[in-house]
Amino acid sequence: MRIAQIAPLSEAVPPKFYGGTERVVSWITEELVRQGHDVTLFASGDSQTSAKLASCTPEGLRLLGYRDHTASHLAMLHQVHRRAHEFDILHFHIDLLQYPMFEDLNHKCLTTMHGRLDVPDFMPVYRTFTGMPLVSISDNQRLPMPPTSNWLATIHHGLPAQNCPYYADAKGGYLAFLGRISPEKRPDRAIEMAIRSGTPLKIAAKVDKADQDYWDEKIEPMIHHPLVEFIGEINEEQKKDFLGNALALAFPIDWPEPFGLVMIEAMSAGTPVIAFRNGSVPEVIKDGVSGVLCETMDDAVAAVAKVKTMSRAGVRRHFESAFTAECMVKKYVAAYEELLSRGADVIKLPTSGFRQPYGEVNGSARPAIPVAAMPA
Repeated sequence: MRIAQIAPLSEAVPPKFYGGTERVVSWITEELVRQGHDVTLFASGDSQTSAKLASCTPEGLRLLGYRDHTASHLAMLHQVHRRAHEFDILHFHIDLLQYPMFEDLNHKCLTTMHGRLDVPDFMPVYRTFTGMPLVSISDNQRLPMPPTSNWLATIHHGLPAQNCPYYADAKGGYLAFLGRISPEKRPDRAIEMAIRSGTPLKIAAKVDKADQDYWDEKIEPMIHHPLVEFIGEINEEQKKDFLGNALALAFPIDWPEPFGLVMIEAMSAGTPVIAFRNGSVPEVIKDGVSGVLCETMDDAVAAVAKVKTMSRAGVRRHFESAFTAECMVKKYVAAYEELLSRGADVIKLPTSGFRQPYGEVNGSARPAIPVAAMPA
């Protein structure tokens, strides 16, 4: 297939520093190329890929100092629309700006929803443009969306199996907290788990400006306990040892996280996850196999003893069965094929009830037909 991957322009693909979405786009792109597809990546010019790179900005906009990325994304979308005839599939990873511009091409488009979907500000677009085929990254992520949303599939993230190599033995004997210091990530819970269970905790996390007050007032006073070590932010290479040598990953979130990449990174290393049952967590963690699901702090403290008896090989097998980049991309290819099979059956319908697009579909002017209205 000829596939366009349309990435956010905030960071390079893969990102040099932060950027979970850009990292996932890179994994999808590289695996599609490995499987023999003809892939073009629309991204910043400093991106690194084995696909064809369509450079849309010199480098990631955050590093360039841009505060508002809307104009650059609109310019990229214009380029994609102009070249749309070159591709069988247009796969978007940029939230919602493409919805009105690509109404005439819904039959070959899909958008992966990477973020939380319970933001009221975005609902007018979700309710208006119901033809765009959508992919959720967890079933839980879908819950706030309007019933008219055109869901094509749920596809959990996957990462290359070698990114976080398997560690048969956890040499560190500590709990690991990895990510970002913020109220919804609940590092305070991780600290309480460590102190109450008598287990060392290492915190590898960044503090964003938006969370500085939370750090100053809530978390910083807690990290001076002898069992707690604050490391700060670490890079991708350091992450391997940090996760691989941990007794368990502490993932005590307190919000409906659409998908926590750090969970599958830990599982790839063979490290079980102690996680609170929120958001996508029950879809990712197999209780008693790849981690322990918790409802209360008492559950979390008791889980520290449970993970000591869990098979790290079993954790890695669970990762390999469902959360590799190969698994993820096989599901995306199936979604592409499903979308194209629907498009092949589209018939010309009366214009009543449909918005007239500004362009043409397959060379003939006709109204855009939402995929949900197409025969299966």
